[in-house]
Amino acid sequence: MTDQPTNTDETNAPRPSSLHMIFALTLISVLSGMAVVMVYLYTKPIIDENKRLAIEAAVLSVIPDSVTYIPFVIEDDTLAPAAESPGNNQLFYAGYDKNTQLIGLAAPANAQGYADKVYIIYGYRFDCECITGIKVIKHAETPGLGDKVITDMDFVANFDALEARLNSEGSALNNQIITVKHGTKKNAWEIDAISGATITSRAIGKALDLGAGQLLPQVLKFRNTLEAYQP
Repeated sequence: MTDQPTNTDETNAPRPSSLHMIFALTLISVLSGMAVVMVYLYTKPIIDENKRLAIEAAVLSVIPDSVTYIPFVIEDDTLAPAAESPGNNQLFYAGYDKNTQLIGLAAPANAQGYADKVYIIYGYRFDCECITGIKVIKHAETPGLGDKVITDMDFVANFDALEARLNSEGSALNNQIITVKHGTKKNAWEIDAISGATITSRAIGKALDLGAGQLLPQVLKFRNTLEAYQP
């Protein structure tokens, strides 16, 4: 009678320690985390610079004749350069011409569109008391419809000189900036909507009304101070 063979490799092989497995997983996690941090540190200056260039291009494009700007914030009814007062304060950009004369400002604004919020930067000139252009910074609207706020030149022309005059007290807009049905615009503070993209058109109007209505009464109190700055 012969003995049955036994699988000594299977029965005698050492089982991996749970501590070894934990150590291996921890090491992988640490290395992965370090890799993420290194990629972030490497790309952050590039992302920040691209963002700065995009903002600069947008600011200078929405304030005609401006060649440079200074970012400011208003905090507790006090004006300060943005670099001296970081945080979530009311931010705007004062635009200056080639002779370093203050001519206008640009500021971010947003409102709910069809799919998500529509983010813009708008320009304002002191001489005409009007919106002088907008740039859509971010949106998630339907391609071919909502994104016409960027490509439709008739709609963009609404903002060549859109009235944003303050009332006699300087406390609010004299007239609410509103978006009206396509083809029915009658007043200088109205925006002629894009047919088929009414919701997105209205979002632009609401963003301007809320943004300019809140910011302009604050900024105009500091106009003399802004004029004294040298960019």
